[in-house]
Amino acid sequence: MIVVRWWMTTFQLTELFVSSLVHLTYGLYIFSTAVAGDLSQILSNWLFKPNLETSLKTEDTKEATSAKDLPPIVLVHGIFGFGKGRLGGLSYFAGAEKKDERVLVPDLGSLTSIYDRARELFYYLKGGQVDYEEEHSKACGHSQFGRIYEQGYYPEWDEDHPIHFVGHSAGAQVVRVLQQMLADKAFKGYESTSENWVLSLTSLSGALNGTTRTYFDGMQPEDGKSLTPVCLLQLCRIGVIIYEWLDIPWLKDYYNFGFDHFSMSWRRSGIRGLVDCLLGNAGPFASGDWILPDLTIQGSIKLNSHLRTFPQTYYFSYATKRTTKVMGLTVPSGVLGIHPLLLIRVLQMSQWRHPQDVSPPYKGYRDEDWWDNDGALNTISMTHPRLPVEHPSHLVVKDSDCQPLQPGIWYYKIVEGDHILIVVNRERAGVQFDLMYDSIFERCRKHVLRKTPTLPNHS
Repeated sequence: MIVVRWWMTTFQLTELFVSSLVHLTYGLYIFSTAVAGDLSQILSNWLFKPNLETSLKTEDTKEATSAKDLPPIVLVHGIFGFGKGRLGGLSYFAGAEKKDERVLVPDLGSLTSIYDRARELFYYLKGGQVDYEEEHSKACGHSQFGRIYEQGYYPEWDEDHPIHFVGHSAGAQVVRVLQQMLADKAFKGYESTSENWVLSLTSLSGALNGTTRTYFDGMQPEDGKSLTPVCLLQLCRIGVIIYEWLDIPWLKDYYNFGFDHFSMSWRRSGIRGLVDCLLGNAGPFASGDWILPDLTIQGSIKLNSHLRTFPQTYYFSYATKRTTKVMGLTVPSGVLGIHPLLLIRVLQMSQWRHPQDVSPPYKGYRDEDWWDNDGALNTISMTHPRLPVEHPSHLVVKDSDCQPLQPGIWYYKIVEGDHILIVVNRERAGVQFDLMYDSIFERCRKHVLRKTPTLPNHS
């Protein structure tokens, strides 16, 4: 028995070491790629400055005249993601934003909670100082107010000027929470908000019902909130706390986890603040106001219990899958095509077993329903909201199957690919990248129309 336990412990520590090394290597690769791209751009600007200025003036004039009347398409990044202005010229959406004349790519907290990111997204668009709401801020132990947007990126946003949203991974759930906030008139000073401010939501590998990966990374299946003592997320937690505490301005300008409203900097908290955060007595990891608890199955059910699918909004979802069935077993498909960052997790998630001594997360739960996955999310989670209540949905095999589109229904496609197939690195997806984003932008511009606009005074 002791020998078995020793082997299990050795295996778990080895898996933790390999996972940590792979994640750290990939993070350094992304960072170095961004730095190299910036240096190349600086050199190019210095060598070709006159031609560049002329080109920029021409592009600015063209964009101002052709795009000003288009409703923006807002691309919302997922966990560990970044928006325009972070990591230099690197694009989280691999340059997809260049496919349309009016696309916005907000930079939200990469590890902050779904709730906090939804609040940030509202003020990014409308302008003003981010208000996380008094009651929530007190409960979670952070400042009520955050970043100031002197000028919103779409200040005219209202029911007559609605927006198309495209959310990747956790970004899709951020938009759903924001839409519910608009319906609930949850923003002080904006009593006229409504769910109809959102014209469409496209979910790309969206975290709509949680993921079993959170448990492999260290979330406890018992409650979906606490962390196991030794796990990948514990290492992540420690690294983030130190990064936030050091508060190196140029580094945080380059990449920010989004926890500035927690005042974790050494300038404010000192050595004692660092110790409190590391011991779990303070900060986002102590209060649970960060992204991972929202991505557990339990956390998603809690979120979804308050979220609706609205009758005048168009919903479309792409659910990715990197597994297949072989002799009744779920196994990874196309192993060479799976990103190294996700390979181990694809295998683990395809063999997931909920602990027998722990109550299942919902009535009717079955392990096998959650085996198909893309290395980060389970395919069952990405199709449409289904927990705790299943929302209207329709499987799409060919685009013609859903023409004309009807609002209030989640149209979804199953796509062969891993979780980061269509973000960060455009070359990995090849032709599939262009086909997918072209389809999304065409749908937003040509097929998603509100035939009977709701008047401002109409309830």
